[in-house]
Amino acid sequence: MDFPATQPKPAADGKIIYYPPGVKEITDKITNDEVVKRLKMVVKTFMDMDQDSEDEKQQYLPLALHLASEFFLRNPNKDVRLLVACCLADIFRIYAPEAPYTSHDKLKDIFLFITRQLKGLEDTKSPQFNRYFYLLENLAWVKSYNICFELEDCNDIFIQLFRTLFSVINNSHNQKVQMHMLDLMSSIIMEGDGVTQELLDSILINLIPAHKNLNKQAFDLAKVLLKRTVQTIEPCIANFFNQVLVLGKSSVSDLSEHVFDLIQELFAIDPHLLLSVMPQLEFKLKSNDGEERLAVVRLLAKLFGSKDSDLATQNRPLWQCFLGRFNDIHVPVRLESVKFASHCLMNHPDLAKDLTEYLKVRSHDPEEAIRHDVIVTIITAGKRDLSLVNDQLLGFVRERTLDKRWRVRKEAMMGLAQLYKKYCLHAEAGKDAAEKVSWIKDKLLHIYYQNSIDDKLLVEKIFAQYLVPHNLETEERMKCLYYLYASLDPNAVKALNEMWKCQNMLRSHVRELLDLHKQPTSEANSAAMFGKLMTIAKNLPDPGKAQDFVKKFNQVLGDDEKLRSQLELLISPTCSCKQADVCVVRKWKSKLLYHKYLCLKVLPVINGHLSYLNMVSTCFQFSKKAFLINL
Repeated sequence: MDFPATQPKPAADGKIIYYPPGVKEITDKITNDEVVKRLKMVVKTFMDMDQDSEDEKQQYLPLALHLASEFFLRNPNKDVRLLVACCLADIFRIYAPEAPYTSHDKLKDIFLFITRQLKGLEDTKSPQFNRYFYLLENLAWVKSYNICFELEDCNDIFIQLFRTLFSVINNSHNQKVQMHMLDLMSSIIMEGDGVTQELLDSILINLIPAHKNLNKQAFDLAKVLLKRTVQTIEPCIANFFNQVLVLGKSSVSDLSEHVFDLIQELFAIDPHLLLSVMPQLEFKLKSNDGEERLAVVRLLAKLFGSKDSDLATQNRPLWQCFLGRFNDIHVPVRLESVKFASHCLMNHPDLAKDLTEYLKVRSHDPEEAIRHDVIVTIITAGKRDLSLVNDQLLGFVRERTLDKRWRVRKEAMMGLAQLYKKYCLHAEAGKDAAEKVSWIKDKLLHIYYQNSIDDKLLVEKIFAQYLVPHNLETEERMKCLYYLYASLDPNAVKALNEMWKCQNMLRSHVRELLDLHKQPTSEANSAAMFGKLMTIAKNLPDPGKAQDFVKKFNQVLGDDEKLRSQLELLISPTCSCKQADVCVVRKWKSKLLYHKYLCLKVLPVINGHLSYLNMVSTCFQFSKKAFLINL
């Protein structure tokens, strides 16, 4: 049985207001608690009504208008405002498609009021959260905000709505909350006449790294929204970037200074969002401003180099234009291009052919830093997977072992040594990979013929760390040495013998220096000691500075008998690498820190007796073939 409505009350404008059964008049004369109590009953009434209830719709129309009065929209009590918002949302549902409010100003006030109430969604633990969720769900299901398209200043409402939703979303919200937010915003974007720049900014700002890190959920929400509305929003995005990149109108948006960050994020979300933007980037690559070209190169390096990107195949003109920056007149641009090549080789091996010719030119670049980074690029990719670098790329590194600059030579030599150890000694990629880099050992030892003492010392270090690693067990180390010696070319064998000879000679000089310390102090003894120190210094990096080092070292040596005994052990033919490691690294670390050059030089290169080295040399001089058979 239907209950009759409560006795009607006259409104301020003279119209009769009918309240639901049991609900007394709601005015500013009653307490807030009583207002809330009566509004809850009104909410229940509107919630149960549907669009087919024509009689009720007509009966409660004055009440619907009354609920949009200033008393309710400006009420200081948040519970009152929430209940009124729920009523208004249901009123839009019930009276759809025509809203009962005809004044545009009133409609704007209502939707701004409802938008403010949506801030309550932020606290999922609030006792009122379910009502806030009902409000959101109702608005999304009915697409209530689409009514605002009729308003001239609807954009103010939409901007406020988008900002509110992005600000309240957090990790405590479930998927339903996010879904309703997406439905609400996507309907505005897809059914409107276009997206204004300010509204677009309210979405894009969530992609900027600083905002992204502050609210990951807002970033995810923006990402899904852009994916859902890609066809509608793409022209608006293209217009924004055209204004900033091509026309230089940075004033069109507060996000103009973040365009490259935005392009990177948009590309990761969906490349289709940037269909019209890529040609603009090609235009910027040809800018007369070197810093501008550098910024675009950095951006495109990330886009082309990202693991799942197919931009290079989908946009060949842009790719070719980008490759042209390897030959840019601006040094930082060339440097950035070279650095990109490493990621590209690792993530897109199919592009190695395109990169090879450009890296070849840059391996002869007049700038030392660029030649250095070409080596780093190739070696980094090679260490990841040898199949990523072809023989031509390895050839570029091989050439740089003879570079005029020590920094470049060192990088090339160390890089090749690391590849040899990884793929030949450890055989991490099988026989084919080992064969591909088998030439490295010969090339590195050939460098011992160079006049530079730095090159010679580096070859010795490489031999001890990579060709015959000193930290291997004795049996493994000697086996490694035998096989290395058996497979070297004649020139490399001669270089290795010369290296051992020089090391043995230096040990003899150090031994003679120790003998001089055992003799009584005299002028002749001091002169002999000075001559010996000068001879030793010639075998160290930067002989000029080395003279000062060995002089200081000699003073310490004369005062510390324990140090002399450790040094005697170190240069002894019977000293193993483990013993040498204890002497240099552990016992001498505090005393000999500034004598590092001498320590490295004196440290035995392999953990074997000099007689073993002589034996190997003799065996190979007698018969290399016979030696291999015996192995």
